[in-house]
Amino acid sequence: MFARIFTPSPASVLMRYTHNSTSDAKPAHWLPALMLVWTFWIFFTPLYQTSAFTHWLWPTLISFVIFLWLFYRIYYRDLAQVVPCAYGIAALAIALTPLNPGAQGYLVYACAFFPCRGNTRKATRDIAIVLAAYSAEWFYLGFDWPYLLNGALISLAVGFMNLNFIRKQQREAELRLSHDEVRRLAALAERERIGRDLHDLLGHTLSLITLKSELANKLFERDPVAARREVADVERVARDALAQVRRAVTGIRAAGFAAELASAKVLLESNGIRLQCDICDIPLPTDIETALAMTLREAVTNIQRHAQALSTRICLRDEEGKLVLRIEDNGRGGAIIPGNGLTGMRERLAVIGAKLRVHSERGRGTQLCITLALPQAALAPSAPASILPTVDAHAQPKLSH
Repeated sequence: MFARIFTPSPASVLMRYTHNSTSDAKPAHWLPALMLVWTFWIFFTPLYQTSAFTHWLWPTLISFVIFLWLFYRIYYRDLAQVVPCAYGIAALAIALTPLNPGAQGYLVYACAFFPCRGNTRKATRDIAIVLAAYSAEWFYLGFDWPYLLNGALISLAVGFMNLNFIRKQQREAELRLSHDEVRRLAALAERERIGRDLHDLLGHTLSLITLKSELANKLFERDPVAARREVADVERVARDALAQVRRAVTGIRAAGFAAELASAKVLLESNGIRLQCDICDIPLPTDIETALAMTLREAVTNIQRHAQALSTRICLRDEEGKLVLRIEDNGRGGAIIPGNGLTGMRERLAVIGAKLRVHSERGRGTQLCITLALPQAALAPSAPASILPTVDAHAQPKLSH
């Protein structure tokens, strides 16, 4: 029964906070308990003025029981109950203040909960109404105004801080939806491209095989020699088509550098990390492009998880006949402990004959430099290749190392 009581509603404040932190996390039951720490001031404040407030304890205890019930409903029940419960907490502050000026703590909680529905205008209106009513009571009671000013400023700061936090969560949720839509459209475009490539690749070939097979069937009785020639042509065309399909499948399976660059931009900028790109138009064989794309993915993932960077720079250049890929960040840097990611990166690059150099200095970020000689044979027309687009990011600031 206890577990059922403290199982949050799917549309509760607690579940929204949990899902915005990580999509597969369990409800963060520690959060409400942590937020209750600040109720200490409700009981501590009147201890300074025991002569003026002699009958504060029992009313405060009764109000605290009501507050806990409202607090529970805000965190564990539906979002529709948040604003009425927040007004209820504000009413507790107004009712208890004549006996206990520490009831200002309830006012802070009320102002903190109003923004939970995410509507800036309504949250601002609710906070203004509650502060105006409480201020009127405070002056009516003749209490010192500096204490009111302190409570009002804290309430405003906490309220608008929570409002900003919730709006940031909403923007991140919208960004995730837009990323999902981009991925869906990219997958749809890729399926359409594959369909066009297969049609262009096999349409003419299969039609030719059909015609030659029909011709060989007609010549089988009348001219066996010509029929055998047509069958041999069918075999040759079929083998050629099989080779083309294999090359096409290899290209489909390969990871594209341009696609990984777009994914890196989405991942980094959604985490508040600026990305500057300097990419030259360089035709790359499929195996080299795939290795560089996978290296880029691993490096960007490490930046997002560990670097604590504000800016990242990705540069791909042809320097004196060598392909050079640099991935830099301005994060915390420090000693690099080789792990599975870095080891796999080195092994993948070694297969294509590339060298990886890592330089990291504490407080000045990390730089990965991949160097690869590009022989002319690698750019022969027979090798499947893709053209990397130039990305213009001059408007973004460069890193300083």
